[in-house]
Amino acid sequence: MTSEKSTSASESRPAVLQCLEIWGGNHRVSHALELPGLTGWLHSEPTEQSSEGGDVHYVSVCSKGVLTRLALADVSGHGQSAGSVAALLRSLIRKHIDTWDQSELMRELNSSLNSQVTHSQYASAILFAYYQPTRELVFTNAGHPPALWYHGGTKTWDWLESATPLAHVIEGLPLGLIDGTDYVQVAVSLLPDDLVIPYTDGITEARNPDGEMLGRDGLLAIAKGLSIDEPAQMAERLIARLQEFRGTTPPGDDCTFCILRQPRSQKKSDPSTTVNKAVGVASSVASLLG
Repeated sequence: MTSEKSTSASESRPAVLQCLEIWGGNHRVSHALELPGLTGWLHSEPTEQSSEGGDVHYVSVCSKGVLTRLALADVSGHGQSAGSVAALLRSLIRKHIDTWDQSELMRELNSSLNSQVTHSQYASAILFAYYQPTRELVFTNAGHPPALWYHGGTKTWDWLESATPLAHVIEGLPLGLIDGTDYVQVAVSLLPDDLVIPYTDGITEARNPDGEMLGRDGLLAIAKGLSIDEPAQMAERLIARLQEFRGTTPPGDDCTFCILRQPRSQKKSDPSTTVNKAVGVASSVASLLG
């Protein structure tokens, strides 16, 4: 049985997820994360005074402690509409907690959202599955803003998008367009000191006192001006830069982001080892997760 944790306040100690744990919800939170092969920080700030908003976040770790999943969703409106999507997403993550392939999860999420979300509402989502032994990251974007990607080797920033030239094939894992949806499943490799920062559009749609929107270019400029440090320090600086941009203008939407960093000390498994030798990484995951 999975263990589920809700987050409702800032905490200085990191959330260290154990096997078969799911952590998250649609609450206000600013919290460190320690995940298999990754360190991070999750920040979510609802616009309203309520502790719950329209941004939904979940993190899970599989039964063997090698597969991490992160999901962010943005639901128009708050209250019951966001709560129902949060419950749906939690149940799907729990169901697929040991599955690296995200195609079935996304098909079920797509079908359920189409039946639950009305024409006056919308929901977007972005999902990541990270396999620690090989540092492979699989992601699927369902109408969500693309994540920022910092390349530790070249010290450059760009966007983690389905058209990235760094995408590659993983044997046994169906990549590309997911049947029955408009979503694409993509795989990339994370290198030491790489960072991935998914976020919701409450950040890029923030406005300054002159009414100007931050936009993707503005967010990228802020990211390029950050000192690459531990996620906690980076999160603090990013929040400060966003507040500096808005000035006296109150936030117009919920704002959520997550910083995930692959530490330099992590060693990548040798692909010639027994578990990966003949059948590729995807088969290795299936074997490990049993």
